[in-house]
Amino acid sequence: MNNTLLSLGRIFAGIVWSSASLFAQNASEQIRLNQVGFYPKAVKHAILIGKDHPSFYLIAQNTLDTVFSGKLGGNIKSPFSEKYSQLIDFSGFQQQGTYYLYVPHVGNSYPFSIKPKIHHEVAKAAIKGYYYQRATVDLPTRYAGKWARPAGHPDNKVLVHASAVSENRPEGTVISSPKGWYDAGDYNKYVVNSGITMATLLSSYEDFKAIAGKLQLNIPESNNQLPDLIDEILWNLRWMQTMQDPNDGGVYHKLTNAAFDGMVMPHKATKTRYVVQKNTIATLDFAAVMAQASRVLKPFARELPQLSDSCLIAAQKAWDWAIKNPSVYYRQNDNNQHFKPAITTGGYEDKSNVDEWFWASAELFVTTHQKTYFDAIQWPEVATIPIATWNQVMPLGYYSLIRNEANLPDFAKEKILKLKEQLLNTANLLVDKQSEQLYHTVMGKTAKDFMWGSSSHAANQGILLVQAYWLTKQSRYLEAALGNIDYLLGRNGTGYSFLTGYGTKQVLHPHHRPSIADGIAEPIPGLLSGGPNPGQQDKCVYTSSVPDESFSDHDCSYASNEIAINWNAPLVYLAIALEAHLE
Repeated sequence: MNNTLLSLGRIFAGIVWSSASLFAQNASEQIRLNQVGFYPKAVKHAILIGKDHPSFYLIAQNTLDTVFSGKLGGNIKSPFSEKYSQLIDFSGFQQQGTYYLYVPHVGNSYPFSIKPKIHHEVAKAAIKGYYYQRATVDLPTRYAGKWARPAGHPDNKVLVHASAVSENRPEGTVISSPKGWYDAGDYNKYVVNSGITMATLLSSYEDFKAIAGKLQLNIPESNNQLPDLIDEILWNLRWMQTMQDPNDGGVYHKLTNAAFDGMVMPHKATKTRYVVQKNTIATLDFAAVMAQASRVLKPFARELPQLSDSCLIAAQKAWDWAIKNPSVYYRQNDNNQHFKPAITTGGYEDKSNVDEWFWASAELFVTTHQKTYFDAIQWPEVATIPIATWNQVMPLGYYSLIRNEANLPDFAKEKILKLKEQLLNTANLLVDKQSEQLYHTVMGKTAKDFMWGSSSHAANQGILLVQAYWLTKQSRYLEAALGNIDYLLGRNGTGYSFLTGYGTKQVLHPHHRPSIADGIAEPIPGLLSGGPNPGQQDKCVYTSSVPDESFSDHDCSYASNEIAINWNAPLVYLAIALEAHLE
């Protein structure tokens, strides 16, 4: 070690701080980085908000010695504001430990670690977040810690809403529909949003069994013969199965109160619950999930007798209903003109079902290899594909077709080759000029990246980049995916780590009823906040309207600071994927 550097680091440290604890207390908001940390052998980037600073120093937390130094990158101006940034690249340093970055005349960063499996706990926490969202069951201290709570919503006496009547289930019919996850900050359960959530979690296991299958989550099922991730998935799968009308195969849109609950704990939310209108999109989402679940669960025939088969039967029944009812859309306001009580909870309305048809057809084809489903696929003639979200699920079909190509009939290969080209075109657009962006991330290249649930957009971009890496083995795609998890954990326009319980500057006040009503200062851990949203639809107090900074860590901010099951899922996938490929 260069003695001059050692002395220089100690001098800089000694000028302002007398101990490592004061480092953390006086951290500069100008240095943005993944507050969890970095893999020893991977790219290590942080960002300084500012310009014309020449040098940075990496300082060991335990000794305050300078262990590495370097020159900052050139000035980059934000496209959204008058701010500038400079890149701090310390990729050349690989020694494990806990460190700070220091920039003269600016200050030090939050502490972070360099170690293998740096996102292992992040992946586990993001999955465990679903346990805290469980309906119907107590969460005892043994598994939930200080966030233990009584059971809420047994959902064993749910009414068929007037919008959902059928020949064998008239209005007011009582059905049982227990289990499932609370969708977001509210206590309702939605099939459409469960669709992409379940697909992403199932894919996490399907793609990374060696890692995903060994994650220990400390949930009630942890000592059985199934992977904990599969156990958690089953909690919602069992609920989804109850949302299919056994008489005709159609699937209800949601299980819900007529109106949102107040800020109370689940067991104190006791309003009447309904299942609401069957429709094509919910039914196709259900069909796709059940088809994928059938093949993912097939190896567990001993532990889960007949479940794989029953999932496939349910998927096919749903498909048949959709064929007979190809364009039934959920339109909440229209329904409320004709049916009572009026339903005013989350709409999850979608303008098109083209992507759902593609996804359901693809999943059923991948699982069964039946040409009927292949012939039903409407192959998109596009140059690029969208980033997945709850109302744009076409990429999920791409991923399943591509990952299972080797096992599919030869007649599918030419079509799948085209899907690969489209996916790579999209990945190339994402990584193009990444180094010219304010935070050197794929996320945030345009203002359109910042919408309701922008954090999930970043994570879903990461998933697409992982697919591109698989197809090409080009490291730039994996490094870009890593940059997006850095974004989620602190290298962003707000400086927050958006995952509750992780990072020094972490979200503390999400719009999440249990976290608000439980009387505990810390929010439930492992929940991904929605992230910057310049739409600011909640009219909460924001300190900025700049797209990448438009965030409020206040529980009133459902537009930027709510949590949702479909936001956690891509973080789960991305963290596991990085654990599988980086060291």
